[in-house]
Amino acid sequence: MEQKLRQINDISIGNNLRNLRNAANLTQEQVVAQLQLRNLPTTRSIYSQIEAGTYNIKISELIALTEIFHTDFNTIFDGLSYDK
Repeated sequence: MEQKLRQINDISIGNNLRNLRNAANLTQEQVVAQLQLRNLPTTRSIYSQIEAGTYNIKISELIALTEIFHTDFNTIFDGLSYDK
């Protein structure tokens, strides 16, 4: 079973991904196409939910997004607050 990261009341991951996508001058459709080329069955609707913070993103999707945006996990998780 594939692991997922749950976004609860914190859409920083989604906001960061949206900012990275915009900085790369990519549309959601282009990002989805790149994910599909990596054998990740993603739709534009799912990707939109990822950016909105309402979809529990899979680890494999996160890894692929770091490759697509030529970034690292620190950038994606920047600004997140964690409850202790």
